[in-house]
Amino acid sequence: MEADQIRNGGVNVTDHDMTFRSLSEVLQNSITPYIALLEAKDCPGIKNLMQKLMGQLMNSYIDVDSLEDEDYVQVSQNRIRCSMTSLIKWYGSVTKQTALKRTDSETPSKKRASSSRQWQSPPVVVIFKDMESFTTKVLQDFIVISSQHIHELPLVLIFGIATSPMIIHSLLPHSVSSLLCIELFQSLSCKEHLSTIIDKLLLTAQFPFKLGEKVLQVLINIFLYHDFSVQNFVKGFQLCIVEHFYSQPLSVLCCQLVDAKKRVNSLSHGQCENIRRLPSFRRYVESQASEKQIALLTVDDYLKETAQKLLEDLYVYHENYVSVLRCLHVLTSSLPKYPLGKQIRELHCACLENQVWETEEYESSLQLARMLNKSDLVTMLQQCVEIFVSSSGKEFGKTVEKLKEFLTQFQKLEVAEASQEQDASASSQKELQKTTDLYHLQKTLLELKESRRSKKLSKFEMLRFEVVDYIDSLVRNYLVPADHKTLHEIVYFNTASILRGHLNAAPRIALHTALNNPYCYLKHQALKSDGGSISNKAPDICIVYKLHLECGRLINLVDWLEAFSTVVTAAEGPNADAVSSDQVDDVIHARFIRAVSELELLGFIKPSKQKTDHVARLTWGGC
Repeated sequence: MEADQIRNGGVNVTDHDMTFRSLSEVLQNSITPYIALLEAKDCPGIKNLMQKLMGQLMNSYIDVDSLEDEDYVQVSQNRIRCSMTSLIKWYGSVTKQTALKRTDSETPSKKRASSSRQWQSPPVVVIFKDMESFTTKVLQDFIVISSQHIHELPLVLIFGIATSPMIIHSLLPHSVSSLLCIELFQSLSCKEHLSTIIDKLLLTAQFPFKLGEKVLQVLINIFLYHDFSVQNFVKGFQLCIVEHFYSQPLSVLCCQLVDAKKRVNSLSHGQCENIRRLPSFRRYVESQASEKQIALLTVDDYLKETAQKLLEDLYVYHENYVSVLRCLHVLTSSLPKYPLGKQIRELHCACLENQVWETEEYESSLQLARMLNKSDLVTMLQQCVEIFVSSSGKEFGKTVEKLKEFLTQFQKLEVAEASQEQDASASSQKELQKTTDLYHLQKTLLELKESRRSKKLSKFEMLRFEVVDYIDSLVRNYLVPADHKTLHEIVYFNTASILRGHLNAAPRIALHTALNNPYCYLKHQALKSDGGSISNKAPDICIVYKLHLECGRLINLVDWLEAFSTVVTAAEGPNADAVSSDQVDDVIHARFIRAVSELELLGFIKPSKQKTDHVARLTWGGC
């Protein structure tokens, strides 16, 4: 019975909630408005499953033309009994109303077209986000009950499977699984999503903001070795943007080229001095003549003109860099053992790190490329032509002509080499036929072998070397590391230590720093303390924490309270106004109890049964 369909979408990733949410939105926009997402924790029994299912379906369907229908749905959900019969009645009434409204609004031609659709009424899609976590009995009962009403209620079940599709047959007996029409599909892997994000955000000249090699490597390592979360990668990228525009005064120039030139003209003298302090600009000044050096360091107007030219060169560099990088990736991604990496992000990191043509991996890639066969080489050239034609760079007109010339030469070689091989094979066969005895035959074969070794390179081999050398010249001209370009600090974020501190947090050290030195986070001048002194202006939990560091394994609560009271009341001189000593003691006592409770919640202390009015200390070494 074609009752249900099962889709296989892996849910063992951090972003599976977003994946199912996106899937439900796509289905809702294109197929049906009746969609429910169920989780195992909400459905311990079939009754709970039906309640959750009907609740989501009735609340998700909203009639945009009539608010009275929406009110009816909301009221009926609380009054009706959660059963399959009630669900069928609700579905029938809702689809009937939708069909009547569609009939009134459609023309006769639209009516004929809609009558030929697959479903007369849109199906109900139920998504089980984590199939392995559902109770077997709940799944079996729901499938059996649904199959009995399939003609009245068209159901499509989507099961999220994290392990293997064979789990269906281990969870469901044959009598139940035979009721299902099973189809499988798989979501894209996280690495493919990552490659898409890097391709759209970083490997384009559309967005001026860029990531340095170390920063990009930190984000990729966290993705590959920690969470496989595309969401976290995007959040890390957003954090880099915030840090760059917050910490870099010249980030105001990190914008489109037209806007950047306008902003350069309005720079103040202090901002011009910031440009002069950039390390890349210092190197640029040192490479100029003495007269230009003086002008760049003293005349702001001349500096602004030079900065505009340098920003334009940086923009052109990014346009050319992306195109040549893609071309090099086409050449190296199909080589054995992938010396420069299989993904373009690996090649991008290698080019950002240093001059890639000086690495051993690049040399081995060129050696392998010089052994490619003709079909692979022609395919690679065709892809490179497409890349350069679609590129926004204006310097690749001659490059496209040169690559097309290579393709034409390869086509001419096919005919010439075919005729030469036929002639050579015919002559060698005639020579072999002349030799009758074994000695002369062996001598002839050795002579043929030596002639093949000592013969010159063929035209194809020479052309292949020429193609690889031309690609190598493009790499050396356009894939210069970004930190070699002047003013790269304006658009590149390179502070990997700050990013690593935010993303690879050490909560224990951060907690100790916050409690031991609250000024580090609160930035309040009254919280500054010299050495190991305890300020009475600090939060109560900080005072209690510092006092507990001076104690041993067991802490006497009475002594602890007295020490806390002494620190808190230290600033109150003998002439300080106080309502009454009892009232002050009660307030201090309450503050102390709250601070100790917070320390216990954080795991620094625990109650002890060894001595009364004592607590045990759990952490040592200052953190």
